[in-house]
Amino acid sequence: MPMRFCLFGVPGSHLNLGVGALRAATLGMLLDRQPDAEITVFDDGWGIRPGEAYAGERAVPVTLCGARDSRRVHRPEAYLNMRMSALLGGLGNAALARIDAADAVLDVSGGDSFSDIYGMSRFRTVAWPKRIALLRGRPLVLLPQTYGPFEGERARREAASLVRRSTMAWARDPESYAALCELAGTGFDPARHREGVDVAFALTPRRLAEPAEAELLRWWSAAPGPVVGINVSGLMYLPESSARFGLTANGWEVVRALGTRLVKESEARIVIVPHVRGRGGPDDDNDATEALRAALADLDPARVTVAPPGDPHQTKWVIARTDWFCGMRMHATIAALSSGVPASIVAYSKKARGVFATVGQERQVADARQLDDEGLLAALWESWLDRDTARAELAPAAPAARGRAVAELDEIIAVARRSG
Repeated sequence: MPMRFCLFGVPGSHLNLGVGALRAATLGMLLDRQPDAEITVFDDGWGIRPGEAYAGERAVPVTLCGARDSRRVHRPEAYLNMRMSALLGGLGNAALARIDAADAVLDVSGGDSFSDIYGMSRFRTVAWPKRIALLRGRPLVLLPQTYGPFEGERARREAASLVRRSTMAWARDPESYAALCELAGTGFDPARHREGVDVAFALTPRRLAEPAEAELLRWWSAAPGPVVGINVSGLMYLPESSARFGLTANGWEVVRALGTRLVKESEARIVIVPHVRGRGGPDDDNDATEALRAALADLDPARVTVAPPGDPHQTKWVIARTDWFCGMRMHATIAALSSGVPASIVAYSKKARGVFATVGQERQVADARQLDDEGLLAALWESWLDRDTARAELAPAAPAARGRAVAELDEIIAVARRSG
């Protein structure tokens, strides 16, 4: 009988390529090892719908199922409806039936959303599927992620209860693991509470569709010199970002200055890689990307381009072809590091250092909460100059991280087989 899995914590993955990378890497590894697995991906849509995932180049069908922290409690997608249905024996709730049938419920919490710093509404959305899986007695596996920080005692207590009751809980880096151990407290179990790596390290690249690929490759080969990838985040482009994240440097202005310096002082050409391609929302990368493109095109339009739209696999293929990468979005830089591409990140939280430490690159973290504009630009420029050393270090470290991601998924499948 085929194994059955439910995957939570990846809403909006068609717009946010970081969340999409978590979803795509998890599904790809599962389907590579269990080709006939029946997988339900819970998203922020409505109803049950067909979807697909890639195992290498092979497209494989999966099922999409809506799940929301919605006030429309009459809707079966509402978590409150699921909970009420669970207490009353199911009541024909199709989403609940899929959870009940699962050998394991996997939950990645968007990578870094198991926290209350984004507000209690977001925390509730992240906590709901964990509560329901435990209520129904299903094996709950928290995939590698960040735990906390928690500003409120109520959220911290609930998070502690959830990690102690999980069948397994994985942290994605040493700092996150320390937070997980603290949450587990006296309930800590080294067999269940584990340190791993972000599953996106194992995401497989896939070529762009035509004619986008041919157009990009023509630009790539039109002139000599290295190609630099830059990802600018809409989060740090907003005027209120300094107050929101406690920044001491203007990350957007510094990255614009970095691009300007690269054009003026090197032969590098620049491909700008958006990682959140929303519909004009306040946090997407559209405006920041266009502003950077326009600023650099004023200097030399032939030396700057924007990566064409693609899914997480295709975007990683673009990033993997660069000679050095500077990012603001975490999973854009993971795409680089896991491909052996030297990278730096303009960090706005502590999560970056732990992930970069996974491959021995923590010195490449330029923290916009600790440096001023001049210091931030100097750190990024030093990373650019240090790229050959970083590339040599990544040559063994990147494959090792990918191997760890695969090994942890193999362990999770084995636990699901025993527990399901």
